[in-house]
Amino acid sequence: MQILSRLAALAGAGAIIAALGAAPAAAQGQPPLRCAVDGTFAPHAMPRMGGGVEGFQIDLFQEVARRMGRQLTIDSASFSGLIPALNAGRYDFLCAPTTVTRERAENLLFTEGYLYTYFQFITRRGGVELRTTDDLRGKRISVNKGSAYDTWAQANAQRYGFTVQTYDTQPDAVQAVLAGRADANLGGNTVVAYVVKSNRQLQLSLALNDTRAHWGAPFRKDSTALRNQVEAALECMKRDGFIARIYEQWFGAAPPADDAARVSFPGFGVPGLPGYDATPHTPRCS
Repeated sequence: MQILSRLAALAGAGAIIAALGAAPAAAQGQPPLRCAVDGTFAPHAMPRMGGGVEGFQIDLFQEVARRMGRQLTIDSASFSGLIPALNAGRYDFLCAPTTVTRERAENLLFTEGYLYTYFQFITRRGGVELRTTDDLRGKRISVNKGSAYDTWAQANAQRYGFTVQTYDTQPDAVQAVLAGRADANLGGNTVVAYVVKSNRQLQLSLALNDTRAHWGAPFRKDSTALRNQVEAALECMKRDGFIARIYEQWFGAAPPADDAARVSFPGFGVPGLPGYDATPHTPRCS
C-alpha cells in the first residue's frame, strides 16, 4: 500500500497507478497503459476514503491490465473532456462507462459491451408498483435535470400520462421519492441498483428494456490491436465469472443471465455498429 501511495503521489492528483501482472511492463519493454474515468460517477468510479478512486470500473480494468501483464494508469477527470483527450493521444482508451452509439462508433473503436445500460425506475418499498408502462399513468416521476432520463421522461410524459419533476442532482431526485414528493425516480440501471443497495427504503422497479445498449471501452481508430487485446481479456473475465462477481459486489444483485456482463459476442466490437470486426476468434484464457 505504501508503494501504491508513493506512485499515486508521483502521478499527480486524480491519478491512480496500479502495478498489475506477473511481469512488470518495464521488463516487457512496454509503457503503462493509460486510461481515465469520471471519478464522480458512483458506484463506477468515486472518491475513496483516504484518497484515490474506487468503484466497478477500477476493479474491472485493473483486472484487464493484470491479465494482459501490463501496468495501468487511471486518471480521474470530467467525462465531457474524456473523449477529446483520448483523440488527442493523452489516453490509450477510456475506463469510464461509455454508451456505444452509432454516432460514437463512427469515430471511435469500441470493445463489445461488458455491461448493458438501460433505463430503470426505483420506488419506495411498499409504495407504488410499476410492472408495465401502463402503470406510469397518474404518477409523479423524478429525474436529474438535463440527463438522458429527463429527455426520455419529457418526451413520453403525455404518452404514458405521468408528470415529470426535475432536480439539479440525481441524489435530490431520489430524495423526492423518499420524502413522498415523487412516486418513482428514473435513472440508469447500475446507478439505481447501487442506490437501492445503499438504502433499503427503496426498491428496483420497471426496467425499460428497449433502451438497452452496450457499455464498452472506446479506443482511437488506429488502436485495433489494443482494442482486440482488451476485448479478449474481457471475454475471459466473462467466462470465469469475474465480471459477474464484481457486478454483484458493487450493485448488490447478480447480473441477469443475458446481460453483457456474462455474454460474449462474436467478433470484436459491438455487432451491427461501425468498427465491428466479425472475424472469429477464441480468447486464450489462463
